[in-house]
Amino acid sequence: MSDFLPTGIQLTYLVAASLFIFGLKKLGSPATARNGNVIAAVGMLLAIVATMLDRHVLNYEMILLGLAIGSGIGAIAAYKVQMTEMPQMVGLLNGLGGAASALVAVAEFWRLLDSGAPVPLDVNISMLLDVLIGGVTFTGSFLAFAKLQGLISGSPITFPFQQPFNLLLLAAYVAGSAYLIVTPDSLPVFLAVVAVSLVLGVMFVIPIGGGDMPVVISLLNSLSGIAAAAAGFVVMNNMLIIAGALVGASGIILTEIMCKAMNRSLFSVLFSAFGTAGAASGGAGGAAIDQTVRSIDPEEGAMMLGYARSVVIVPGYGMAVAQAQHSVRELSDQLERMGVDVKYAIHPVAGRMPGHMNVLLAEANVPYTQLYDMDDINPQFEQADVALVIGANDVVNPAARSDANSPIYGMPILEVDRAKQTIVIKRGMSTGFAGVDNELFYKNKTTMLFGGAKDMVSKLVSEVKQL
Repeated sequence: MSDFLPTGIQLTYLVAASLFIFGLKKLGSPATARNGNVIAAVGMLLAIVATMLDRHVLNYEMILLGLAIGSGIGAIAAYKVQMTEMPQMVGLLNGLGGAASALVAVAEFWRLLDSGAPVPLDVNISMLLDVLIGGVTFTGSFLAFAKLQGLISGSPITFPFQQPFNLLLLAAYVAGSAYLIVTPDSLPVFLAVVAVSLVLGVMFVIPIGGGDMPVVISLLNSLSGIAAAAAGFVVMNNMLIIAGALVGASGIILTEIMCKAMNRSLFSVLFSAFGTAGAASGGAGGAAIDQTVRSIDPEEGAMMLGYARSVVIVPGYGMAVAQAQHSVRELSDQLERMGVDVKYAIHPVAGRMPGHMNVLLAEANVPYTQLYDMDDINPQFEQADVALVIGANDVVNPAARSDANSPIYGMPILEVDRAKQTIVIKRGMSTGFAGVDNELFYKNKTTMLFGGAKDMVSKLVSEVKQL
């Protein structure tokens, strides 16, 4: 039995890793995402059970207590947190993952310090990397949560000599790490590098605006996985290394997809403070101010929608803030009863996290077959009678295609201006995250339905029912 147990644990880890990969593959499609999540969860359960059977585990009582507390908090959060608050929830979970990984390194350093045993070079380097990546992920994710929750301003926060200050912090971390490699038993220096890593996380996120949160959350998710892999090297756990590497790799891939969808580099997202007043100068902002806006009331909007053959609904962050997804689904159902073909156009960076619109529409039980990504729906806009834009702004701005001076020029957009008619539900004429006027609002085929998304969509439903 004693000979079989280590082999059985490693085989269980292999099965768990296979389930992670299979589940991750299924997460790539809305049709299979739920099953993929379940498969990956089963893999994690197997990994936890196998780890608890390891002979190195000494205190089952504390482990079970932690599992009970964590499971209770997770269950409550799953029921209480609204779908519109998922970006904040994801940010918190990323931060807690980074904190857990960093604490593994801190605990291992403390254990080695107490035992007086020599610290192997590879373990020392792994601990230092774990502290850096885990610390940055922890404070960076919690700051992202604060921005999304409105606890602090979502605008980029900058100050003079910010980048030199960041470089100074990084240099201090490198110097402290070099000292610890030579003198690995210095507790004050170790605590200092932990503190520096936490400050670096804050400095990493404060210059990034709320509109860039899809990229930031995806990147922080990747960092939480890399931190977990580093923790795996610290405690020599193969499962932790594999799981962390999978999360890290998938997060980096998703981050690249998000950047591509905005036609910006990751460097630009992290260091350009996009969304400040200086970032949005020129372009469409000055060209469209004196043009005419046509507004309609819900009755006119309902007539346009009810007598259309094809309607494309474009959800945006305004829909999320107003929690209007259920009203949108009701409108869609009513139009379909009248014989209207309804589709949903999803931009990759609409909202405040990757897949934000998909999550909200899934909560409202919108069939995944009605969801179209940008590349699939754009060729269909010319055949659409009406494009209904609900709270989206920069992702539908034609300036990205036509105005070389616009800050968003070259960004792939949903080409709603090619539809026969466009209705935009918006509270006012404020600019989007990029800080530029939206040319779409002034086009002859565009009409504005001013008001909150939930209120206006509900009125559209009432009016459509009377047709």
